[in-house]
Amino acid sequence: MVFGGTPGQKRPGLIAALLAASATVSLFLIAGLAWAWSVYYSPGPPAQNDESTIVTLPSGSGVSAIAARLKNAGVIRSVDMFKAAATLTGADRRLRAGEYEVPSRASLRTVIGLLTDGRVVRHFVTIPEGWSSAQAVDILNAETLLTGTIDEIPEEGSLWAETYEITRGESRQAVIDRMQRAAEENLAELWARRSPNTVVRTPEEAVILASIVEKETGLAAERPRVAAVFSNRIRLGMRLESDPTIIYGITKGRPLGRGIRRSELERDTGYNTYLIDGLPPTPIANPGRQSLEAVLNPPRTDDLFFVADGTGGHAFSRTYDEHRANVARWRAIEAQRAGEPAEVVAPDARPTAEATEGATATPAPTGEAVITMQPPGTLRPATPARTTVPAANTAQS
Repeated sequence: MVFGGTPGQKRPGLIAALLAASATVSLFLIAGLAWAWSVYYSPGPPAQNDESTIVTLPSGSGVSAIAARLKNAGVIRSVDMFKAAATLTGADRRLRAGEYEVPSRASLRTVIGLLTDGRVVRHFVTIPEGWSSAQAVDILNAETLLTGTIDEIPEEGSLWAETYEITRGESRQAVIDRMQRAAEENLAELWARRSPNTVVRTPEEAVILASIVEKETGLAAERPRVAAVFSNRIRLGMRLESDPTIIYGITKGRPLGRGIRRSELERDTGYNTYLIDGLPPTPIANPGRQSLEAVLNPPRTDDLFFVADGTGGHAFSRTYDEHRANVARWRAIEAQRAGEPAEVVAPDARPTAEATEGATATPAPTGEAVITMQPPGTLRPATPARTTVPAANTAQS
């Protein structure tokens, strides 16, 4: 009697069973891979409020923390799927922190690609050259990405006029601190390369004079020549007679929004360089690099006067008679623009030549009021003059 098959008979059955099991596993594996492939490439969740979702990943975040933030932000469906996909693709070692803008319905592959490529959202804020510290604070206060408050307006001239990259949630005071560090570093660099021809004796004086040059002209090519005029006037003991200093004494860095009145021309605010000797006590704006370079390395010229020429620039002259001729041309341009004869008597904001010894206050093309430089000896102050840079201390051949 035979109770069982031979070993040779058992083997085909075992092989068949193993093959069947292997086929089943393969089918499950293929199905699983197909499902994973589908999840990896298929569209993700829609953005809730817009065409994209902003998500910020802090520096030092691990894969689990990143996955949780993405899930909470609604840009992925599954934390585990993200972690698995990141691990299997090797992306878990290349994920970068930062702020990301994830498109609506972005696939898992797209999200991981954004994070590994580091395609972060970049934000910038610009402090224009020649703007005051008060205006700089206004710019930062209007930037909704920033947080916190600025307790007090920074010292005038202490900010470096530049474009800065900012991050969402950064404090406004931190940006101010960066601007002040940049100002210190750049001023130190420029001061080390100053020319012996400069009339300023300290970096602080350089910023004061550069701020006046900055406000006097919007043309970069003119800044060296404007700086030379003011340097020459300081050497000769002449007053700077810069109308932006009148405006700053009135507004402390805010736009005046109109022409300068005769009463303001004769008001001693401490900044009015028609009434004080030398430099004002502080800068009147935050100057840019070109204005500082112009003050620290002024060209040698004989110019002592300048006035607007009607093109956005200025006409320069060596003598007051030449200056008067340039002023006459400028007044003719003003009258033509206003549609009135040149000899018409102007209102308070536009005093006549007889009333001001050659001054006018019609807004120039740049938006600044223009007071033409006066004959030597006019508009003497009733109070003692403030001398910042004595002529005798800076006279050069």
